[in-house]
Amino acid sequence: MAVLLVLQARGLGDLLTAVPALRALRRAKPHDRIVLAAPQRLKPIIDLIASVDALVPTAEPRSLRWDAPAPELAVNLHAPSTESIAALAKTRPGRILTYRDAAFPEVSGPDWHTDIHDVDRWCQLLEHNGIGADRRNLGLVPPVATTSHRGCVVVHVGAGAPARRWPPDRFAAVVRHLLILGRDVVLTGDEYERELALTVAARAGLPVGRVLAGEQNLIELSATIAEAGLVICGDTGVAHLATAFGTRTVLLFGPTPPRWGGPPAHLLSRHAVLWAGRIGDPDADAPDAGLLQIGVPEVIDAVDSQLGKRTAAAAAGTERRRIAYRRVG
Repeated sequence: MAVLLVLQARGLGDLLTAVPALRALRRAKPHDRIVLAAPQRLKPIIDLIASVDALVPTAEPRSLRWDAPAPELAVNLHAPSTESIAALAKTRPGRILTYRDAAFPEVSGPDWHTDIHDVDRWCQLLEHNGIGADRRNLGLVPPVATTSHRGCVVVHVGAGAPARRWPPDRFAAVVRHLLILGRDVVLTGDEYERELALTVAARAGLPVGRVLAGEQNLIELSATIAEAGLVICGDTGVAHLATAFGTRTVLLFGPTPPRWGGPPAHLLSRHAVLWAGRIGDPDADAPDAGLLQIGVPEVIDAVDSQLGKRTAAAAAGTERRRIAYRRVG
């Protein structure tokens, strides 16, 4: 049995944008053993993708350890970096599929372009190498929840970097609005975001028991997102989970444009995507200026529209979002 090694040693959102590519590899190589090099913490989601036979825990390319025989094919779904290609080259594969990197002139591949959706990026890499990929094949089967939060509104207060974190006082204002509407609200986040979530809850008057941040594992969080009536969050892995489960969202983008990593165009009717039209540093240590242009009134309007409290103007805005992301500011 031939072995196919795939490198995607990034976070949750990055993994989920690679789902159509992973499934395309499964269809193209039905009898091969597909091994994914990815962070161990993502294994519950990798199992839901149902296209991977084994996981090699890998937090970053340089930590890839490969003791098995050389793979027949190595696929770089991580980045066109010298580090990622070098990590795959050390496994001595028969062939490497990757975007071109000047440090490896002997490894052919297409040129990397920034202004492209991540789902398209990985599908195009495979298509360049004769493997067809279905960009719509993003869905995941929801996991079984041990504790149900069906129909609740999930407010995910964190993000991977401060640049992508909307201010807590603004989240609190949105939560207060939801409570006035009589909605069941829960706050999610990881263990490092629990204090932030507790701050938002205190400012909004939300009981501490509705703060799930830091108390759920990845499967429990996934089940909560899948069952939710609406998810409100920034540019995070949770946004990608909501897309995968078909859950409605209000998404706050900045500094990265949603055309790079937001819901794909064919799914926009279920998502209210707000963006100020500015591009900045997604890893900066302060909230992005473009993200801060998204105000509480714009978010509340989008929330009301998604929950069905629509004025004629809000309904028209939702229709526009079927064909384009919604800019604010």
